[in-house]
Amino acid sequence: MACTNVTGNCPGPMKATSNGAFQNESPLDFALPLIILQIVLVVVFTRLLAYLLKPLKQPRVIAEIIGGILLGPTALGRSKAYLDTIFPKKSLTVLDTLANIGLLFFLFLVGLELDFAAIKKTGKKSLFIALAGISLPFIMGVGTSFVLSSTISKGVNQLPFIVFMGVALSITAFPVLARILAELKLLTTDIGRMAMSAAGVNDIAAWILLALAIALSGDGSSPLISVWVLLSGSGFVIFAIVAVKPLLAYMARRCPEGEPVKELYVCVTLTLVLAASFLTDTIGIHALFGAFVIGIVTPKEGPFSRIMTEKIEDLVSGLLLPLYFASSGLKTDVTTIRGAQSWGLLCLVIVTTCFGKIVGTVGASLLCKVPFREACALGVLMNTKGLVELIVLNIGKDRKVLNDQVFAVLVLMALFTTFITTPILMAIYKPARKGAPYKHRRIQRKDHDSELRILACFHSTRNIPTLINLIESSRGTGKGGRLCVYAMHLMELSERSSAIAMVHKARNNGLPIWNKIERSTDQMVVAFEAYQHLRAVAVRPMTAISGLRSIHKDICTSAHQKRVAMILLPFHKHQRADGAMESIGHDFHEVNLRVLQRAPCSVGILVDRGLGGSSQVVASEVAYKVVVPFFGGLDDREALAYGMQMVEHPGITLTVLKFVAAKGTLKKFEGEHDEKETQEKEIDEECLRELLNDPRGKESLAYEERVVESKEDINAMLKAAGKCNLFVVGRNAAVVSLANSTDCPELGPVGRLLSSSEFSTTSSVLVIQGYDPAVDTRPLVEEDASYEESSKDISDTAV
Repeated sequence: MACTNVTGNCPGPMKATSNGAFQNESPLDFALPLIILQIVLVVVFTRLLAYLLKPLKQPRVIAEIIGGILLGPTALGRSKAYLDTIFPKKSLTVLDTLANIGLLFFLFLVGLELDFAAIKKTGKKSLFIALAGISLPFIMGVGTSFVLSSTISKGVNQLPFIVFMGVALSITAFPVLARILAELKLLTTDIGRMAMSAAGVNDIAAWILLALAIALSGDGSSPLISVWVLLSGSGFVIFAIVAVKPLLAYMARRCPEGEPVKELYVCVTLTLVLAASFLTDTIGIHALFGAFVIGIVTPKEGPFSRIMTEKIEDLVSGLLLPLYFASSGLKTDVTTIRGAQSWGLLCLVIVTTCFGKIVGTVGASLLCKVPFREACALGVLMNTKGLVELIVLNIGKDRKVLNDQVFAVLVLMALFTTFITTPILMAIYKPARKGAPYKHRRIQRKDHDSELRILACFHSTRNIPTLINLIESSRGTGKGGRLCVYAMHLMELSERSSAIAMVHKARNNGLPIWNKIERSTDQMVVAFEAYQHLRAVAVRPMTAISGLRSIHKDICTSAHQKRVAMILLPFHKHQRADGAMESIGHDFHEVNLRVLQRAPCSVGILVDRGLGGSSQVVASEVAYKVVVPFFGGLDDREALAYGMQMVEHPGITLTVLKFVAAKGTLKKFEGEHDEKETQEKEIDEECLRELLNDPRGKESLAYEERVVESKEDINAMLKAAGKCNLFVVGRNAAVVSLANSTDCPELGPVGRLLSSSEFSTTSSVLVIQGYDPAVDTRPLVEEDASYEESSKDISDTAV
C-alpha cells in the first residue's frame, strides 16, 4: 500500500528491535521480534498440517498452501485483532521481502535441479506429449480469460491477462511431480520417466511464457517498452551463458571430490544469485528470473552444485519458503468468491484446466501408442500444480493483472488439482510388482556351486568397511563368480531439494527407486567399485530413495526381482567409542522389523562392532574366528549354512557350538506339538550330519557339543567363546530368552545377549532369519514365469 500524502493512514516505518517488556515496549511493535514470531507461527502451523495430511500421501506444498490460506483473511484473519497483532499492514513489507529472498534462493535450487543435458535427450514421444499438454490448456486458458474479463475481472488489461491465464492453466509443478512419483514408487516406470521428461520441458516453456506475460504487463504507456524488456531479458540470458557460466565452471573445477568448497566460492555464487536478481528486476522481468538462470548455468557435474544445495536448502526450504506461502495466503481471501456466478466460475476454471491438461496429454499419449490406462495416469500427473503456480499468480496480482477474486479462484484451482492427483492416480493406475520365480531363497541349498546373491543394505559410510569385510569373508573360493552382491544405500526421501534432484536422476534399473550415482561424487560407490575390481565378486552399488515407512517395500521388491538368497540389514544401533550401543533412530528399527515380516528370502541383521577394524582388509590379511551357536530350528540351520559359506575362505576358522539340554527343559517350542518338535530335531540332526561330512570345512571347522542345564550355563559358555570376531546366530533359536532386554525382538533370544554391551564390545553379531514359505503369505511381488529381469545380466559386473 502506498501513501499519497502525509496525512494518510499509512503506518510509519517500524523500528528493528525493542528495549524489552520491562521498558514498557511491546515486542510486537518492532520488526525483528515480530518477524521471528511470524516465522515460528508459520513453520509450526504448516508442519502440523503436513503431518495431518501425511496419511493422504499429499506433498508438503499442499499443507503450506492450505496453511497460508488459513492464516490469512479466509479463516484466522477474519479476526481483526489477530491480523493487527500478528500480521499488521506495517509488517507486510518486511515479511514479503524476507519471503522473496527465500524464494530467490529456492528458484536457484530449482535451476540446479533442471539439467538441460537431460532435457536435450528427451525423446520425441515425451517432447510431443509435453507440447500437447501445454498447448491445449493454454488455448483453453485464453478462452477462459475472456469469460473472466467479462464478469469478475472487468477493465483488466486484456493481453497480459490472457497470457497469465494461459500460463496458470498450463503449468506443471516439476518438484511436486517428482515428490508424488517417488511416494507412489512410479519414478522408474515408463510412465514416471515420461512424466519427468515432459515436466522438465513444461517447466522451461512456462518460464519463457511467464517472462512474456511480465513483459506485457507494464503500465501500457508504450508498446516499445515490452519489446525492450524482452530484448534486455534475452541479452541477460546470453550474458549469463557467455560470462557467468565459465566463471562458475572454473570454480566447480577447483572443487575436487572429498575436499570442502572454499568459502570464497560459496560467497561468490550467492552474490551472483543476488546480483542477477537485481539485474532482472531492473530490466522489468522479475528478480526470480535472475536466480533461476544462475541455477541453470551452474555446472551440474561434480560436487560443487551438490554442496551448494546442501549449504542453503535447509534454511530456505525449512524456514524462508513457508513465509512465501503465508504471504500468498494473506493475499488470498476465499470469502470474495460469493454467489452462484463466482462459484460457477471457480468450477469452470477447475474443469477447464483439468480438461485441457488431461485431454491434451492423453490424446498425445494415445497418438504415441501409450496404453490407455497409462495415458490417463500421465494426464493426471501432468495436471499437478505447486509453488511455480503460486509464483505466477502472485506476480500477476502484484502487477495488477489479477484482482482479489480472480487470484482466490486460481489459488483454489491450484490447490484442488494438486490435492486430487494422488488419490485419482492411486485409483486408476496400480502397476503390478512382478518378478520371475526363483528357488534359492535361502543360503542353505543342495547345490553349493550355484550362484549366491545377497542384497546388502547400508545407511552411511560407517557401515561400509564391516560390510565389505563380511562380503569378502562370504565369497568362498571365488570360482566361477559365485557371489553377487547388490549394495543398496538406504536414503530417506525428504522434502530437501537434493533428494528430489537425486530422484530425478533415477534410472530404469528395476521397480524400486534406484539411481546410478555419479561415480566421481559418491565415496560409497567408489568403495564398492574398488572392491569388486580386486575380487571375483560382482558388486552392484545402487540407491533406494524412499520414505522410511515404505522403504521396506523397495528392499523386499529388490530382493525378489534380483532373486537374492539373503538380505543383509544394518542394526539400528551403532557402537560408541566407550563401547555402548547408541540408536540412530527408531524409524530404522521399524524398517528392520518390516523387512523381517515381508522378506521373500532369508534376512540377516548385522550388529557392527568393526569386523576387521575400521577399514577394508585385503584378502591375504583376513584372519577371522567365527562362532555359530546351534540350538536348533530353521533359523539356526540357516545361520549354520552361512557359516559354512564363510569357512570356504582360507582366512576363516569356524567353530560350531551345539547346545544340548541335560534335562530336556532348555529347548522351547511355544504352542507347538511334540510331533513338530520331533520333526525339527530330525531335520537338525540331518543338517549336522551334512555339516560333518561337508568337504568345504575339513581344515578350518571345529565342532563341539556342550551339555547345559540352565541359562547361566549358556551365558558362561558363550562368554568363553566370546573372543571371536563374529557370531552368526539364528533369530528364533530354540532356546528361552537369555537376556532381560526386550527392546530388540528382531535379534531373538541369543542375539539380544550377544549384542549387549555387557557381553562384548569387540565381537560383531550377524542374526539370521531363515526364509519360511509358511509365513510368506503376503508377497509384495507377483511371480510371473514370463517376466524378464530388467537389469543387466548378473554376470556383467559393470555398474
